Amino acid sequence: MFDLILPAADIVAIAVLALVLYYPRHHRHDLTLSYLAVNVGVLGVATALGTTSVNAGLGLGLFGVLAIIRLRSLELDQHEIAYYFTALALGVIGGLGADMGWAAVGLMALILVVIAIGDAGVFTRRQRSQVVVLDHAVTDDAELRARLEDLLGAKVVDARPRRVDLVNDTTVVDVRYVVGVGRPVGAAPVSPLEVRA
Repeated sequence: MFDLILPAADIVAIAVLALVLYYPRHHRHDLTLSYLAVNVGVLGVATALGTTSVNAGLGLGLFGVLAIIRLRSLELDQHEIAYYFTALALGVIGGLGADMGWAAVGLMALILVVIAIGDAGVFTRRQRSQVVVLDHAVTDDAELRARLEDLLGAKVVDARPRRVDLVNDTTVVDVRYVVGVGRPVGAAPVSPLEVRA
């Protein structure tokens, strides 16, 4: 009975993941299609592995190799990687979870709930992250934070310089900040001494 229920549950789950959770939030057609295709492909291979004498470990190892190749071929954000692995996990559970019974369906639902909550931004709604290129080489951490807070009009929670170019007088920094906290954009800059205090 679960040989039919689980694949159907997987199709519903991947439709929810790709079309209800991912696409309305991130609007990327290419990755939406990719999540659907990866899931259905994994479901098919996992189902075939579950009905033959082929070692399931071998099949899962192949999935891992394919996932690594796919993920290395395109620069993806961490949330996109999370969706990829969710699509893979749903396909594996749908194809190999018949012995688990209703627990497999419950596990699929739990995975969807976790990613829905995690990607909703409930706890991180005001947090932002971006790479900023400053037109000045800044080597002092306090000065760097002050410049970024003045530029962004937000409270900088982490600033990690990626490259300081003293010849071309630029700084590339990965900055994480909270909007709605700190000075408004264009306010008088804070001196490094004030930032340290």
